[in-house]
Amino acid sequence: MSDTLASAIARSAEGFRADSARARATFQSDSTLQAGFHSEVKLREHALTVDEPKGIGGSDRGPTPVELVLAALGTCQEITYRAFATAMGIALDGVSAKVEGDIDFRGFFAIDPTVRPGFGAIRVNITLRSKASASEIARLIEAVNSHCPVLDMLSTPVPTTLHTTVVSG
Repeated sequence: MSDTLASAIARSAEGFRADSARARATFQSDSTLQAGFHSEVKLREHALTVDEPKGIGGSDRGPTPVELVLAALGTCQEITYRAFATAMGIALDGVSAKVEGDIDFRGFFAIDPTVRPGFGAIRVNITLRSKASASEIARLIEAVNSHCPVLDMLSTPVPTTLHTTVVSG
């Protein structure tokens, strides 16, 4: 484990304990639909292309929104494992995630009103490389699954407000 990473985690946690206002953040995504289903996204100083596969009308220039949800869950699990293993002093040589989601496009295409447009099920397979004891790994898994932000957002409804502005012309 990196002493630098451990120090950064400890410093951040201590700062958030001392001043809870510093622990609050707002993240933002700005996107604009281009041609077809192709969107360009800005996330802080990062750019991302999102699209749909050619088979359903896209140009396949990038991952789909639902694939990004799977990637967000997998990478958030990996990051949360690294952070908690470091903070708990548990040796973790590596972590990877394989995330699958089942979707029935009859929901999105309004073919069957009884079919939800989003995932019907998501499966996550985490692989840990560690020589830690079984009890340490159990504590780590519990901590990660209790504190992973994306897992929390997917498992518990998040209050969401939508506002649409129509501009003529």
